[in-house]
Amino acid sequence: MHRDRADAPTDAPPGPASADAWRTFGTRLRLWRRRVGLTQAQLGAAVGYDHTAISRFEHGTRRAGPRLAARFDELLAADGDLLTACRRAEEQDEDGRPPVPTGLARPPLPAPDEGLAPLPPLAALLPARLPDYGLLCPLHGAAGCAVPGPADIAALHTAFCAARPAGPPPLDADTAHALTGLLAVHLRAGEESMRPGLPTVEHTLRAILRRLALTADARARRPLARLAAEYAHAAGGLRMQTGRNATAMACFDRALTWSELADDPGTQVAALSDMSTLARLEGDAASALGYAREISRAAPGRHWAGAMAQVSQARAHGLAGDVRETVRHIARARLHLDHIGAGDESDAPWLSIASMRLRVEAGAAAALRDAAATVGDPRLALRAADAAYTALRLLAPNQLPSSRLLFTIRIADCHLCAHDPQAAVELLDPLLAGTGTALPALVRHELRGLRGRLDAHPTRHPGVTAATHRLAELTR
Repeated sequence: MHRDRADAPTDAPPGPASADAWRTFGTRLRLWRRRVGLTQAQLGAAVGYDHTAISRFEHGTRRAGPRLAARFDELLAADGDLLTACRRAEEQDEDGRPPVPTGLARPPLPAPDEGLAPLPPLAALLPARLPDYGLLCPLHGAAGCAVPGPADIAALHTAFCAARPAGPPPLDADTAHALTGLLAVHLRAGEESMRPGLPTVEHTLRAILRRLALTADARARRPLARLAAEYAHAAGGLRMQTGRNATAMACFDRALTWSELADDPGTQVAALSDMSTLARLEGDAASALGYAREISRAAPGRHWAGAMAQVSQARAHGLAGDVRETVRHIARARLHLDHIGAGDESDAPWLSIASMRLRVEAGAAAALRDAAATVGDPRLALRAADAAYTALRLLAPNQLPSSRLLFTIRIADCHLCAHDPQAAVELLDPLLAGTGTALPALVRHELRGLRGRLDAHPTRHPGVTAATHRLAELTR
């Protein structure tokens, strides 16, 4: 499945005011390409487009977004010349452009606004600075902006949500920092099984969209679009935790739209990854694969996005029982890890080698486990267990408790798929004894798969029977 991105090239003809600017961009692109001795086909292959697209760029009949222009700069050693020319042409495009279309500024869900809920305990969860929890400052990126204190955040948030602007007021720095810091609080509260305040997240999103709808200037619109994308993605994640997959997909789809408008590859990749996950939860391997393939297109040339795309494709193939493709994509994901550098970190503030390795090994474990369960290969299950143990070791003792629970359940499931139910039960017994019934949807999904395999296993050891009964209680 292919989605056109806002930063992707478009063949829509430039307006009269910008036609000369885009021809200038094309002339500069041709000059730099020839200086390094590349053909149009070679340059196109390097950025993932056909040679005819490069020809249209060079003739000024196709517009490039800033991320693609920056990629051209990198490949052609143009030292920012092409990005500057692109920005100038974009400014010409924006002259006289109307506000955001009504449909684009519509919230992802038509439900009535539930209003403000009490905020989570800000003092305990509030970050001191941005970036935090993968969230960049919408105005200043990864510059290290200070987040206001709890009292100031509450006041700024209330004032922002209460305003009914008649025109396009700018997003001031204090409010931008407050809204981003508050979203980090909600995400952390959700991860730590505290009340995450989903109504407040969606209420805030509606307030952001009211301003976005009135803002025509691209430079003023981008930070609002980034905030909208991050809040919509958070709303989808919080809904997915409680198993509301249809509404979660609606939120992720809108997050993808706004992240494209904001030129925000980090949120684009995160939204597509979660959309692939939702498709897997529905057992739809083909759709999961389609979303996974789109991930690399959201951030072309970035190894962090390549690793995410490859591991998501491995998971889709694992669900379909295609062992060869599962193993191949895992190997490619691990290869991307060896090439992550500073350019990748500028796109993804949450990125570190350890965090990416955690994501890849956790995904590899699940993909291999799914393939092992489908084809009945215990050797694959043991490889899956090794990857799951690696992911678990990469977590600090008190880090991401729900992920720790998920990985431990996955290891038990791997032992079961390797025809060792006793080892699975020994891992599960202390885990199930201390687990309540209010579990994240992904954990419940893992437990349901494990329960089905445990039910089908011929062994009727008393420990297996007891574990099956407890799993039945947890997965009702």
